[in-house]
Amino acid sequence: MSKSFRDWNVDQVWLLPPSINDFVPADHVAHFVRDTVRTALDLGLIYRSYRSERGQAPFHPAMMVALLLYAYSQGLYASRRIAKACEERVDFMAVTGMQKPDFRTIAKFRRRHLPALQLLFVESLRLCREAGLVELGHVALDGTKIKANASKHKAMSYGRMKVVEPVLAKTVEDWMSQANGADDDDDRTHGPDRRGDETPDWMASQQSRLEKIRAAKAALEAQAEAAGKAAPDDKAQRNFTDTESRLQKTKDGFIQGYNAQAAVDHANQIIVACDVGASSADNPQLVPMVDQIIANTGAVPNEFSADAGYSAEANLAALEGLGIDAYVAAGRQRHGKPAPSAAQPAAPDTRVGRMVAKLRDGAWGSPYHLRKVTVEPVFGQIKQARGFRQFLMRGLANVQAEWAMVCTAHNLCKLAAAR
Repeated sequence: MSKSFRDWNVDQVWLLPPSINDFVPADHVAHFVRDTVRTALDLGLIYRSYRSERGQAPFHPAMMVALLLYAYSQGLYASRRIAKACEERVDFMAVTGMQKPDFRTIAKFRRRHLPALQLLFVESLRLCREAGLVELGHVALDGTKIKANASKHKAMSYGRMKVVEPVLAKTVEDWMSQANGADDDDDRTHGPDRRGDETPDWMASQQSRLEKIRAAKAALEAQAEAAGKAAPDDKAQRNFTDTESRLQKTKDGFIQGYNAQAAVDHANQIIVACDVGASSADNPQLVPMVDQIIANTGAVPNEFSADAGYSAEANLAALEGLGIDAYVAAGRQRHGKPAPSAAQPAAPDTRVGRMVAKLRDGAWGSPYHLRKVTVEPVFGQIKQARGFRQFLMRGLANVQAEWAMVCTAHNLCKLAAAR
């Protein structure tokens, strides 16, 4: 007896066009992100930027926003990979309605509307609050180092600049002197169609490098002057590719990158504030991040935790002034110890000293232990599960907006999971 099989005819043409709602299951996150953008997010700032009726009609802005946010939620960030997904993946077709913007269109849209896309983070947080996912009972703050779109090998210290600049300047000067003293043999040497004093390729690269070094050196000197210093430290560095990025120390060594910050509500791991700084130090970020939490939510957290990188008298005073029950470590937590202990003993009559005693007395029951299960898993979801380990854009303002988009996508994923 022969076995019968279901018919498999790949050449059969559909009589009626399919519905995009049938491409993926009804509860798929693709439908959720698309419909949330269409009906719940305020895209007025983007819409108002389109005024002229000339030229070919652009793709619908809401579709482009939905495409970007859905791509970010799926761990796709580069415009070429997003455009490829629009052609190959049915979940992306469900978002775009089978439209296929190319990678240039996607990249231009993101670049053009970056400030407006950054503001959607607050919109996503508003939706999470309306859904009851934000309680502000306990908020944890932490930072994570993310690579810049630049190589650390394209950076140079101020001390090295002082050595290299005169050498390059002498090379350029010597070549110009030789070019100015060329004799009547130039036609035989350089050819009949060249004057002989054109800048050769190797010279153009030397001249460009000299200009970059001088610009970077001037920028470091301006920073030192603004800080009241006579001259920059010889170890102060400047990257030639992304001048606002800095060397960041990580557990795996140094990277050229930025310090991304996130404040996370413990109840449902919703990000309630986000920012990016160039400095590797977390300490200056605490007060601005707390201010942003209050501005974004209109409320003050009951409890707040952060690791030792944020410990400072001024920071603890600010939290105390807001009436926040704070748990900020004064040192790294040692294996087997119930609470973080200070690397250097703090005076008991200081806020840091009292915080040490507070964490010690709380032992394993201290709310400080909520920090690790609140903010660190969020970084794991963003960097490991969704693969965001390097910024695509350059410059502090651009990476701040890019990080806000990543955090928006994270909140939308949490909102979708809570349906």
